[in-house]
Amino acid sequence: MSSCIQFFTENIQYTLRNKNLLRKWICAVILAERKSAGDINFVFCDDEFLTEYNVKYLNHNTLTDIITFPSGDDQEIIAGEIYISLPRVRENAVKFKVEFLNELHRVMVHGILHLLGYKDSSHGEKKQMRMKENFYLIKLSEFVL
Repeated sequence: MSSCIQFFTENIQYTLRNKNLLRKWICAVILAERKSAGDINFVFCDDEFLTEYNVKYLNHNTLTDIITFPSGDDQEIIAGEIYISLPRVRENAVKFKVEFLNELHRVMVHGILHLLGYKDSSHGEKKQMRMKENFYLIKLSEFVL
């Protein structure tokens, strides 16, 4: 199965730059975790859209920056949909004093890590997730250089 990484928007105007570079980076992350990339859709949306999904599918009536839905039965092929609220990402970028694109890339790789099976419920899981995010963000900068 060949990978097909797509980018979409819902209820928001946004143009993602460097799509091909980001596809290569995402595939490199998945390969580094000894898996293969399948069909992965990133959907950039507003808070209202993501909150509706959060209530409908997860029964959580809260704002969030990301929701990830894995798909497929093959544990070796990573596939799914990753919904990202751009207003949440913008707000978090200000809160954490980082550039918007840095925070967006962090959230994107966070979604990929969820598809790979990483969790972030406990303190230990959150720590491991953050370490993986930081590691792969450094790898992204290597793609750009």
